[in-house]
Amino acid sequence: MSRRRHSDENDGAQPHKRRRTSEPIEIEDRLESLICRVGEKSTSSLESNLEGLAGVLEADLPNYKNKILRILCAVARLLPEKLTVYTTLVGLLNARNYNFGGEFVEAMIRQLKETLKSNLYSEAVYLVRFLSDLVNCHVIAAPSMVAMFENFVSVTQEEDIPQVRSDWYVYAVLSCLPWVGKELYEKKDVEMDRLLNQIDGYLKRRQKTHVPMLQVWSAEKPHPQEEYLDCLWAQVQKLKKDRWQERHILRPYIAFDSVLCEALQHNLPPFTPPAHSDDAVYPMPRVVFRMFDYTDAPEGPVMPGSHSVERFVIEENLHCIIKSHWRERKTCAAQLLSYPGKNKIPLNYHIVEVIFGELFQLPSPPHIEVMYTALLIELCKLQPGSLPQVLAQATEMMYMRLDTMNTTCVDRFVSWFAHHLSNFQFRWSWDDWADCLTMDNEKPKPKFVKEVLEKCMRLSYHQRIVDIVPPSFSALIPAEPMFQYKYEDESNTSLPGFAMAATVTNAIKNRASNEEILAVLKEIPNPNQDDDDDEGDGFNPLKIDVFLQTLLHLAAKSFSHSFSALAKFHEVLKTLTESDEGKLHILKVVYEAWRKHPQMIAVLVDKMIRTQIVDCAAVANWIFSSDMAHDFTRLYMWEILHSTIRKMNKHVQKIQKELEEAKDKLEKQQHKKQKDSGDEEDMEKNSDDEDGQLEEQIERLQEKVESAQSEQKNLFLVIFQRFIMLLTEHLVRCETGSVDINTSWYKNCIERLQQIFLMHHVTIQQYMGTLENLLFTAELDHHILAVYQQFCALQL
Repeated sequence: MSRRRHSDENDGAQPHKRRRTSEPIEIEDRLESLICRVGEKSTSSLESNLEGLAGVLEADLPNYKNKILRILCAVARLLPEKLTVYTTLVGLLNARNYNFGGEFVEAMIRQLKETLKSNLYSEAVYLVRFLSDLVNCHVIAAPSMVAMFENFVSVTQEEDIPQVRSDWYVYAVLSCLPWVGKELYEKKDVEMDRLLNQIDGYLKRRQKTHVPMLQVWSAEKPHPQEEYLDCLWAQVQKLKKDRWQERHILRPYIAFDSVLCEALQHNLPPFTPPAHSDDAVYPMPRVVFRMFDYTDAPEGPVMPGSHSVERFVIEENLHCIIKSHWRERKTCAAQLLSYPGKNKIPLNYHIVEVIFGELFQLPSPPHIEVMYTALLIELCKLQPGSLPQVLAQATEMMYMRLDTMNTTCVDRFVSWFAHHLSNFQFRWSWDDWADCLTMDNEKPKPKFVKEVLEKCMRLSYHQRIVDIVPPSFSALIPAEPMFQYKYEDESNTSLPGFAMAATVTNAIKNRASNEEILAVLKEIPNPNQDDDDDEGDGFNPLKIDVFLQTLLHLAAKSFSHSFSALAKFHEVLKTLTESDEGKLHILKVVYEAWRKHPQMIAVLVDKMIRTQIVDCAAVANWIFSSDMAHDFTRLYMWEILHSTIRKMNKHVQKIQKELEEAKDKLEKQQHKKQKDSGDEEDMEKNSDDEDGQLEEQIERLQEKVESAQSEQKNLFLVIFQRFIMLLTEHLVRCETGSVDINTSWYKNCIERLQQIFLMHHVTIQQYMGTLENLLFTAELDHHILAVYQQFCALQL
């Protein structure tokens, strides 16, 4: 292959032609590479690299100005961790070419408007921060930046807007001040004081009902879990008190001060924040995750306090590095460890805190959960002498604080820890956690260890887990995942259906068809009916018991065998589960047979939903049924429920997409017909037929969408209704018995209710009116109603 390419390139005049056409592209690629890589490790100093790059770009401006503008705007948005490097570069270019500086500022404002219009708010923050740092580089005049900030803060005076809109504009201003506060205060102190007073007033009147729902820990000790704007405000207040002296931001432009201060500055064009619209999706509020302070990192540099602005800057930059490189775990780990100024801070502690902060972020982490596991493993490989110790310390701290940890975060902690252990031969000092052995198994610590071992078994096998865990932990080791076939034991011959089970076994082994199996099952009497009742086609639990127990027993060897068995006898199973009771009973039988193998239960339920043997509402009713009460707080139950809700949501989205596509197609056809209206009548007749078919299809899809949405709404109604019933029963029982309501079960249940709201908030918001009218009414107990009110406050 390579030989042919080589001969092609040396074939007569061809290469010259190719080189001429590709030369501009090569230069553009080179420019992009030079700009993107500036500020990385190099033998030369950053200052000389910047000066050299500014010279190269200046020379290329006549031919490649648009390309250079595009690249610089992109890095401002996508590489925020190198913010000051690029602002310095723009400053140097502006000093050499004033017109280019003006065009860049205009391009940035255009880009800011587009990102706000497209709901890309995190990128918009980076653009505002970039513009503010251009004040330090003498590209933008300070008064026009203050005017822009004033316009941002004026959003807090708007009426009938969600609080999250005002929050974002206030955050955008506050988060720029570590970079530009000093410069703006020197030039415009009166205006800045007025601006900060307005922000103070806004923060004092903000609603914070949502905070408990987003906190990783409910306890305020040892570290308060503060709302993000409150925390940033405290950091900015301290910065102002310290006369805006900040010691952590890399500021390459200081070295070029003599050049930059000679440059002419640009005024920002007046910027009016785009008006609020109903389809705007503002970022949700957050709670700042705190796990360490200076006492936890006893050796080496001191960790900045939680209200020092350095803590904000470090964390912000580490988040930015993860955001830029999360797809490449090796690059991401290397970039985190080569963080500038790493010798002045306990970097490993900051990295671990930031990674767990993202992993535990509610409602969902910024990236897929498994990425954080892979990243931490990579970091342990790169820093084997120090990082694993910090990670072990963090794990120990989280274990100690499990009592007050949010249940959703405990789930993520379980998944991360089991996955992490599986990469390190499951080695852990289990004896250090022996305190959990004397506790009730429903308490958070023993429950956590049990769930971790359960997950470890999924990533290994039962005997391996028995071997790695001390014998004293035997009570928490999961049972061996064996099938429980109740018709196997000779002592159970008196069981109804015992003899029929043998007949069904033989029929399946002899490759009987669905019809033949149904004929055999007809012989099974219905325990719910009298002998003289001829109507034998109703719900017959014994039929389901005998057939499904036998079928799953014969297919118990693997997931694949079980899937094949369900597929082969799909018709029989559909017949047996025509009624709602049948659907509920089939799930009970799956649980009875595989109760020692939760993973098998999860995959079989998943398969049955996909093949429509059971529906989503049946799964929800089964999980909340009294038969499942002893497993109600187990993690696998909630994995099944969330997976069921996601399937329902995807089903609705799929039909909605089909409907949109059909409507678009009809619109295009009608548009084309109008254009071709001068053509023959035949064509018109054909297109009318096509339109008619499409309209019928749209009507059918419309009905399907309505039916699916009704099913989806019903699923959430079932789930919330069952939650309310269970929680109300508990609260009444405690009240009448004068017992404290705050049991382990209650904490788990109320936080599972929060979890449903948080994980499916986009879908649930469509049905808020129905939920409020039917379930979350004013008469409801305030403990339960508080969860709904916290959820509503998230998007206020």
